[in-house]
Amino acid sequence: MSEQILIAGGGIGGLAAALASAHAGWDVRLYERAAAFSEVGAGIQLGPNSVRCLQAWGLQKPLQAVAAFPDKLQVRSAVHGNTLAELPLGASAVARYGAAYATVHRADLHGVLLQALGGQPRVHLHSGCAIERFSEREGFVQIRTTRGREIEGDALLGADGLWSTVRQQLLADGPPRFCGHLAYRALVRQGGLPRRLRTAQVTAWLGPKLHAVQYPVRRGEMQNLVVIVHGTAPADLQNWDHSAQAADLHGALEGTCSALQDAVGAVAHSRGQWRLWPLCDRAPLRGPADMARGQVALLGDAAHPMRPYLAQGAGMAIEDAWELQRALAMQDLELSLRLRRYALNRWQRNARVQARSARNGAIFHATGALRWGRDTALRWWGPRLLDLPWLYGAGWH
Repeated sequence: MSEQILIAGGGIGGLAAALASAHAGWDVRLYERAAAFSEVGAGIQLGPNSVRCLQAWGLQKPLQAVAAFPDKLQVRSAVHGNTLAELPLGASAVARYGAAYATVHRADLHGVLLQALGGQPRVHLHSGCAIERFSEREGFVQIRTTRGREIEGDALLGADGLWSTVRQQLLADGPPRFCGHLAYRALVRQGGLPRRLRTAQVTAWLGPKLHAVQYPVRRGEMQNLVVIVHGTAPADLQNWDHSAQAADLHGALEGTCSALQDAVGAVAHSRGQWRLWPLCDRAPLRGPADMARGQVALLGDAAHPMRPYLAQGAGMAIEDAWELQRALAMQDLELSLRLRRYALNRWQRNARVQARSARNGAIFHATGALRWGRDTALRWWGPRLLDLPWLYGAGWH
């Protein structure tokens, strides 16, 4: 009889985990609180490390059909507009790491995973139904859903995001923390922009107490723009899609260069809308018990929410799913040992990415002498600083 895993959460991490579990030979029941399996938000960046996982699941062609593949990463001063450093991507990334650097709309990647699950007879998706609580019995896990049903499985995976219900019962460590930064997000159609404002690359603008990132998504047809500034938390931290006032953003950008202000102003010109996302995270993982205990494990933001300054939130969730597949396939081990193996192989890498992401935020927003030193280092050693073999390389698995 096949083993069965119960999964909380139908976002990118949950769908990737469902696909990975099916590839490991497990039956899957996935529960998503929302009434339909859909995804909102804006663009995400996928390094070669996560693209290789998608390739291993046979998703290279579906990804190519929806993603953009930037030709380079460029870092510019948000104050003066001058270029500080560049790193070739495109074919260069494929040559270095065996996979491309991709930028994709979150909903498009969600759709690729959902379509792949449609061909998996072992996977059963339940929308409009969340996991409310769980209990571990000898040899199985029992869940209770928001519809009042009780279901048994061999394992439970919490992939239910930053405000994970599964995490709170498993670890009881309180809510995530607001990190003091606000992200303004917008998507615009590139065809409606003046040619000088269209882009086929990733551009990061670094300024005092702020930074911005822009890149193409949806085959290059759209441009994703994110501006992150210091600010106070809104009353509702759990909503990551607040409406935003463009005037507040323009005020925060006072003193930045005309090129960045033109890129931001193009959103209003193309009738785009700004959305506000308060950034929250947790301290880096302390050990494998923060990711798995008994027959219950955590994945993605439920386990290790991180600031977006290494562009690896989705990437680490996809990597988690890949490692989970390897662990679940070890049928000669007891299930609790398989989940512990998963956690042992993931927690240190995830903790490193969490810590580096937080450190990057301080560097990106540097002021005074630190900002001068950052800019000087980028001018001298830019490609060496921007390339991350420890992150993008194949040695992590």
